[in-house]
Amino acid sequence: MTSKRFVIIDGNELSFEEGETILQAARRAEIEIPTLCHDDRLTPAGACRICLVEVEGANLMQPACATRVSPNMVVRPPTPRVTRNRQFTLSLHLADTIQDRALAEDSNPSRLHDLAERYGTAGQWVPVDSPRPGRPSDDNPYIQFRPDRCIACSLCTRYCDQIEAVSAITLAFKGAKTTISTADERSLTETTCELCGGCIDVCPTGAMTEKAALAWGKPEMDLEKVRTTCNFCGVGCQVDLNVDRAANRVVKVTSPPPGTTVNDGNLCVKGRFANDFIHHPDRLQDPLVRNEAGELVATSWDEALDRVSKALLSVADEHGNDALAFISSSRCTGEENYLMQKLARAGFQTHNVHQCAAT
Repeated sequence: MTSKRFVIIDGNELSFEEGETILQAARRAEIEIPTLCHDDRLTPAGACRICLVEVEGANLMQPACATRVSPNMVVRPPTPRVTRNRQFTLSLHLADTIQDRALAEDSNPSRLHDLAERYGTAGQWVPVDSPRPGRPSDDNPYIQFRPDRCIACSLCTRYCDQIEAVSAITLAFKGAKTTISTADERSLTETTCELCGGCIDVCPTGAMTEKAALAWGKPEMDLEKVRTTCNFCGVGCQVDLNVDRAANRVVKVTSPPPGTTVNDGNLCVKGRFANDFIHHPDRLQDPLVRNEAGELVATSWDEALDRVSKALLSVADEHGNDALAFISSSRCTGEENYLMQKLARAGFQTHNVHQCAAT
């Protein structure tokens, strides 16, 4: 029987698992260490330098996101040195982007500004005149890259590489010109990009943003999030509808935080961007039935379901149960598809049931 191994973080003696980082061990104990470029789904990069901590016996501060714990390691509580580093680094990042939070958060929330308010800065510095190039000619319909907000944290490129495994975007050029680009600076629609929008979701500054939501002109903080299930397939991905209550309109769709729902913070192109049908003038909002003249007219759900049940029972009585067939959709949830086959087999004693995804 092996004895437990411990690490001391901020004076707390914690057990740890093999291979855990300081950040992971600290989070299990609800000890906060700020990060800007970290995502639990991605390999640590240690790029933002905000999570640096002091470890006894080490001359240099260590990135908590990438430093693995070892037995009897002692991570000191935030010292003046650590605090100065965080504030200094946050000031550097702010100088490389839009410093005014109200302007910076014209669409997406900014985790950079949030950290700056929570931990303080070393003062407001003169903005860096960054020559970071953009892609103004990228005519893809969904994603817009704004280089004046980018801090080159590489979250978007790592997400594209490690989660989507398409590597459509990458860090390009060197030094102050380092930017997010594509092969030969092509439009995203001419690359391997799947237009999932994950780059928007992980971006901490709003450099990656959604074109339609940006054009709408209302910050995400002014929208109400309504949790629901995506209706484009049966996986059951959870989505947050971002609703402008004053206009009674869904402005955009975002994913719940990673680790909280079945989709782990991920969405496909349809789940994230295909929401304009909600407000399409041709969208049916009431069930339709035919009147005596054979015309389709709106009615209540009770009336529509009553007609359907009577018609099904009539066919079964006249021609037998196997004269009926039930077809379900791959856009339904797994639970809805289960109920459809239950209705066929238990309700009408027929195995004539099919689902379009099986074809």
